[in-house]
Amino acid sequence: QVRLVESGGGLVQPGGSLRLSCTTSGLIFSNYDMGWYRQAPGKQRELVAAITSGGSTNAADSVKGRFTISRDNAKNTISLQMNSLKPEDTAAYYCKADFVWGPKRSYWGQGTQVTVSS
Repeated sequence: QVRLVESGGGLVQPGGSLRLSCTTSGLIFSNYDMGWYRQAPGKQRELVAAITSGGSTNAADSVKGRFTISRDNAKNTISLQMNSLKPEDTAAYYCKADFVWGPKRSYWGQGTQVTVSS
């Protein structure tokens, strides 16, 4: 059974930092591209940052220079370091795994809430 479990969310003041983690199990981690998505109330889910199985990264323009995605293939985890947080970063953050080889197959975590407020 594939599981993606996010952690690290919480309440932080504007300008602060948080580090999210997503721990996976039940899959061959190195065969998956990974990503962080977020969804604010009343808005569509959007891509925040992604990292390929080979380690290439990309990020949404709104978070470039502030957020960094990384992966640890030995621990089957990805992380999202979020710095200089803004109130508009408030959302539920989700981890996603996309199978690289063969038919499209994707998995989602249950999400972790990030609230940026003074």
